[in-house]
Amino acid sequence: MPKKKPWYHEGLVFECTGCGECCTGEPGYVFADEGEIRALARHFGLSVAAFKNTCMIRVGSRWSLKELTGGDCIFFDRIHRRCTVYDLRPTQCRTWPFWKSNLVTADHWEVTCRACPGCGRSQLFTREEIEEMAGRVRV
Repeated sequence: MPKKKPWYHEGLVFECTGCGECCTGEPGYVFADEGEIRALARHFGLSVAAFKNTCMIRVGSRWSLKELTGGDCIFFDRIHRRCTVYDLRPTQCRTWPFWKSNLVTADHWEVTCRACPGCGRSQLFTREEIEEMAGRVRV
């Protein structure tokens, strides 16, 4: 019996608008791997240990970017409404909104789209691209 196609088998449309909605609001975690942490530390001229001490928190065996009061990411510029490390942002940020939790059903995707103005805009991502991104991140 052939495998059932996912509801998004024809692809989904998304383009980051840079609005910052995914960087602000409800508290949560933005996990970064060691390579991403090293790149960010280098960007700020810090040792990895100093960067972790200043900008990250330990969550079990993983590291997450710190949040400001109210849940904003430490690297979100509230005045200009943008990510200050956009080119170095962790995989978790790069793969938004194509997380497994957002792709469970079309209803889950619709909830995501109500929160993210980039959903339904511009670039069509194929099923294969979506599944590759969803497989790269564990949130």
